[in-house]
Amino acid sequence: MIYKQFHNKVIVRIDKGEELIDCLKTICKTLDIKLGSIIGIGATDKITVGLMNTKTKKYQSKEFTGDHEITSLVGNITTLNGEVYLHLHVTICNVEHKALGGHLTSAVISATFEGIIDIIDGQINRDYNDEVGLNLLSLK
Repeated sequence: MIYKQFHNKVIVRIDKGEELIDCLKTICKTLDIKLGSIIGIGATDKITVGLMNTKTKKYQSKEFTGDHEITSLVGNITTLNGEVYLHLHVTICNVEHKALGGHLTSAVISATFEGIIDIIDGQINRDYNDEVGLNLLSLK
């Protein structure tokens, strides 16, 4: 992984074999980013995405292996219990050019990932909400 900061923007490259979420968290911790947004594109050969089951309040996750393009990754950076919290969604495309997507749980990069972190000056925490079963933005 390598990155370069330009004022409130960070340009990110994550390399083959690296775990995407771990790298993004490391960058956020290193640069003390507590609030921001992330966009990116790339390629993966092992990725886990989930869908929130609103009745059970649990994520239904599925792992996909083989060549997949990350056609769009979008998300935000906040904090939970003082730690970096990434909320990321991803759309991937398989060899048949069929798109799949959901909440990103993990992804191993197979070629490269290119992303942009947009830093927002501030901090927003998250609180667990029993009714929905999610860590929601605390905007009090």
